[in-house]
Amino acid sequence: MREHHLRPSPISATVDFEADGIQHGFLRLPYSRDDSAWGSVMIPISVVKNGKGPTALLTGGNHGDEYEGPIALFDLARKLDAADVEGRVIIVPAMNYPAFQAQTRTSPIDRGNMNRSFPGKPDGTVTQKIADYFQRVLLPLADIVLDFHSGGKTLDFLPFCAAHVLPDKAQEERAFEFVRAFGAPYSMKMLEIDTVGMYDTAAEEMGKIFVTTELGGGGSATARTASIAKRGVVNVLKHAGILEGEVETASTRWLDMPSDDCFAFAEDEGLVEFLVDLGEAVARDAVIARVYPIGRTGVEPVEVRARMNGLLVARHNPGLIKPGDCCAVLAVEV
Repeated sequence: MREHHLRPSPISATVDFEADGIQHGFLRLPYSRDDSAWGSVMIPISVVKNGKGPTALLTGGNHGDEYEGPIALFDLARKLDAADVEGRVIIVPAMNYPAFQAQTRTSPIDRGNMNRSFPGKPDGTVTQKIADYFQRVLLPLADIVLDFHSGGKTLDFLPFCAAHVLPDKAQEERAFEFVRAFGAPYSMKMLEIDTVGMYDTAAEEMGKIFVTTELGGGGSATARTASIAKRGVVNVLKHAGILEGEVETASTRWLDMPSDDCFAFAEDEGLVEFLVDLGEAVARDAVIARVYPIGRTGVEPVEVRARMNGLLVARHNPGLIKPGDCCAVLAVEV
């Protein structure tokens, strides 16, 4: 274990994770700044506990411009009754609270991407300190982790719930059971571009059941995507046995991302025109989008082509794109 992991976390919780009942409080991280010499970052948290049973750790706002998770979790925190719970529910609607307040993907304090900051550092940046607290305090308490994501300001997704292919096939199968229970319109066997530093990876390496989502995007939430999140989190708690009642079943289409060919990246800067909408079928080598140079008229656009057959499950947002940006993501229906 690295030396800095032996140091205590600077974060203190105003809630008692072992006490029965409902508690609404904060994770308080001291943060000295120009406008508050002895200031703090105050991350809202709720704990609902009743006797023995499994623990669900529910998180949103891992990226600050993704809103379905915070909507569902702020709503759940005000509605959940301890008498209805068997076990424990820990709710953090906005993990990267400074980013959430700023409506940005990364923290305005240190530009930290929470989902690339694990295992974190107790003596690091603000984002690293928050990650360290989750790594050493909250994740060890959890049996099931549900982390909400959507496309933020730069991507738009078909609404899906997802888990990952794992070396431990029993762990993988349990995760996909929770994906099925969540009941999103689409369910994904998800491939990540880069797993280093991810919250997902930290939880999975501890043997936790980890489930995530991509529920839309464009820097906002719709009535439909928010309702998918609200229904899904209750379904997960029911499937875990923390809440009583039957899972509210919904039809779902199962998708797989079999290889890196799923991803199409822009190599040119300009105005992007999509020729395919989300959910539509794309043939290999078909043109997904055109990128128009915007410096002058009369120039032919560059074509972005599919590297495989599949459905368009994600696309760049908004209208201008830069080299290296993810333009489109495909998946195959299984």
